Amino acid sequence: MQHFEAIRSHLGSQYPLRHNDPYLISFDVALADGRSQGMYLAELEDEGERKYLRISTPIGPLVGTDARRCLRFNWAQRVGYLAVSDLDGSPYIHLCENRPYDLLTQEELEGLIVELANLGDQLEKAISSENDAF
Repeated sequence: MQHFEAIRSHLGSQYPLRHNDPYLISFDVALADGRSQGMYLAELEDEGERKYLRISTPIGPLVGTDARRCLRFNWAQRVGYLAVSDLDGSPYIHLCENRPYDLLTQEELEGLIVELANLGDQLEKAISSENDAF
């Protein structure tokens, strides 16, 4: 898993890709209770040109959400953090994780996707009255 094309190839064989852009892919992860969670993977680069994989899943709209609760969540997490990004032109809370390619294995990637999909779904339920919007 040393570059984005290896990740695209691996995940494309496991999931139907909804977005398949040069440095962005997305797909849905089926959850045990019949729900699904949308996952987005993108390539990032830091100031030193080290490349990272960002895995994210939308949780819900930012409007009406207490930012202090989001920051407290971030403080308590070992894996994943909350961030804000636009989705269809509106600000949404996303659960994210960034990993450097040089340390990323196929097993770790698959584990992160499952962990973030399940945690993202739990958070989505908590803020959206049980609706499966993402």
